[in-house]
Amino acid sequence: MSEETDLETTGIGRRDVLLTAGAMLAGMAATNPAVANAQGAPRPASAAHDSAPLGARLQGVQHFGVTVQNMNRAFEFYTEVLGGTEIFRDGDFQGEPIHNTLLTDQEIEARERHVNPRTIGVPDLRGGTQRLDVRFVQFDNVVIELLQYRDAGQPSGSGDSFAEPRDHMSPAFPRSMHICFYVRDDVDFNKFIRDLEAESARRGMTQVRANRVITVTSEQQRRAAPIEANTNRITQGLSEGWELIYCKGPEGEQLEFVKALGPVKKRFSDALAARQQRG
Repeated sequence: MSEETDLETTGIGRRDVLLTAGAMLAGMAATNPAVANAQGAPRPASAAHDSAPLGARLQGVQHFGVTVQNMNRAFEFYTEVLGGTEIFRDGDFQGEPIHNTLLTDQEIEARERHVNPRTIGVPDLRGGTQRLDVRFVQFDNVVIELLQYRDAGQPSGSGDSFAEPRDHMSPAFPRSMHICFYVRDDVDFNKFIRDLEAESARRGMTQVRANRVITVTSEQQRRAAPIEANTNRITQGLSEGWELIYCKGPEGEQLEFVKALGPVKKRFSDALAARQQRG
């Protein structure tokens, strides 16, 4: 499917795509002429911005990326279960520029260990033995990028991934990251988590499991916990008004769902307003 067809299907214009995903497009332009043409000429550099502190040269977080084992399953979860909107998809990325862009540090580590890069999960995008596919999903205030590395002979979307998933996904491991979704103020948090698990289970996404506030020692006890155990409500301290629970996504990725009400909501709002005033 061409880029133009994708845009027509999703109802998103070219300008919106460039604004939302410009950083990724620029990074991949070297290996994809269609992307390079869509990106167009770079904006002229601003001398004032180029001499400013590093933080002043940024315009926020562009996206969060998740490497997945099954692209179609992950895409279904983030679009059909959680309601995100596809921006565009691209793929079959290979070649030296994209390989070096993504994997140089890991290749250096493999050389220093005197091991084959494949043994530490480094695919061969340079030679095209493996390929990379990506899909971008838009939520109200953030973009999520889904990535799948696959052997060249595997079909895009549903083929086997190049590397096996990590065995342990505890959030306590350094380098672990998570995606946090913001639940609307007027939504019943307990019911949202219950419905999320039920809808995911209906689709066969058995990995989608939220934690419980009370102590449970088996999966059976977790499922049998009362609905009130779906939410941790913080009622004192600097985080007063925060509601949250951690949950695994369909790929085993770490998710969080939160509501920010009362004092903690004001803290975030005041901090954003102060940052915007500094300009």
